[in-house]
Amino acid sequence: MRLEQASDLAPGSGQVVVGIKAAGVNPVDTYIRAGAYANKPSLPYTPGRDAAGVVMVLGQGVTRAAVGERVYLSGTLTGAYAEQALCEEKQVHRLPDRVSFAQGAAVNIPYATAFRALFQLARAVPGETVLVHGATGGVGIAAVQLAHAAGINVIGTGGSEKGRALVAQQGARQVLDHGRPGHFQEIQGLTQGRGVDVILEMVAHLNLDKDLKILAPKGRLVVVGSRGRVEIDPRDIMTREAVVTGLLLFLASEREEASLRAGLFAGLENGTLRPVVGRELPLAEAPEAHRQILEPGAYGKIVLLP
Repeated sequence: MRLEQASDLAPGSGQVVVGIKAAGVNPVDTYIRAGAYANKPSLPYTPGRDAAGVVMVLGQGVTRAAVGERVYLSGTLTGAYAEQALCEEKQVHRLPDRVSFAQGAAVNIPYATAFRALFQLARAVPGETVLVHGATGGVGIAAVQLAHAAGINVIGTGGSEKGRALVAQQGARQVLDHGRPGHFQEIQGLTQGRGVDVILEMVAHLNLDKDLKILAPKGRLVVVGSRGRVEIDPRDIMTREAVVTGLLLFLASEREEASLRAGLFAGLENGTLRPVVGRELPLAEAPEAHRQILEPGAYGKIVLLP
């Protein structure tokens, strides 16, 4: 990746130009860049789906945005790692004043993924116990905040002491070190041997087989991320009548998308949802950001500043 100068953008009908103040970095950005994602973009390609900024120019027929409005983005037509992005009107969402642009860049994929996993796929309800397996990154922190606000008991895991302290601050009742070989047994102990009702799994290629053994009867597991193959025993699913679901955010229906955006705005506006920015880097250091986001010991969101 390298910086390149380009002309100012002009919107077509139903489109919006947004001046980018901060762009979020997600693991999926690295997969697309490396050619390891299912849908490969044509080159040259500007990465990035998440960003926050200010509406600059409106195309004909746009009614849901206003020039000068603070917004966060749920995708773009031209890429978020830039000073400007061209978006469809439906990709632009109002950002409450209490949320900074750097925090706004941490909203889209992390919080939408966590909301969809918890409430639309796992259908978690108050009083249940959820394991957020890998809770210190963007999606993990979002899931902890959402579950805690909904009255769901949260067990979170993290690979560093600093990250685990952050997870506890966000509302997890118990926080474990997932680098410890015995942490699966610890989880069973915390549930008096019953198991957890819901698991959000960030690295299924490492944990799925063991996850299935700590699910409660009728438990639900959502695969949020995986970087390879894994071998499981299907009897672990059968004996619990468990449900294992994969998540791909872009398959949400129009109704599901509208629901989760409404839920996220309410949480951002009332302060229940508080995106955590772990690192801010200049836009020119996007290659370094792509290296850092795949390293162990995640802590909040990595954000690029144009």
